[in-house]
Amino acid sequence: MIHIDDVEKAQREWGEGIVKMASAHSKGEDYIGLAVNHIERLYAYDLGEVLFKPTMASVDQFRPTFEGALSYFVASNGACEEDNGFAIKGWTDVRFENAGFTVNQTNATAMGNYFFTGPDGNETKVEYTFGYVLDGAGRLRINLHHSSLPASNDA
Repeated sequence: MIHIDDVEKAQREWGEGIVKMASAHSKGEDYIGLAVNHIERLYAYDLGEVLFKPTMASVDQFRPTFEGALSYFVASNGACEEDNGFAIKGWTDVRFENAGFTVNQTNATAMGNYFFTGPDGNETKVEYTFGYVLDGAGRLRINLHHSSLPASNDA
């Protein structure tokens, strides 16, 4: 059985991975290798379909492949021309505010806001829904990742 604590642990790992990529990029270290490891460990591309709708994607809105996810995070492989490396924008922290969870034996879903702290200390609020499945080793892996900026009141 998956527990909410398991989901929160997976969220922390995901946020720490984003911060590590940003830090490695700023220090001239292997941020691409970190991104590859991040996706391999935390996303379920090797297990089946992953529904990934990144925050800042507008032309290639959906990233159903490992290569598309890598391009979004670090813009290293040219898979999507619009990408400029979301994970290497200098983020210093990521925190989650969960609105709710559904959990059962083999999968879980979490929804809420996450906040990315930039190098200037300001936070960027993003709305998210993550879905998780258990892999053969009993680790939660992301098979659904949808995130977007909050709607404006200008409409």
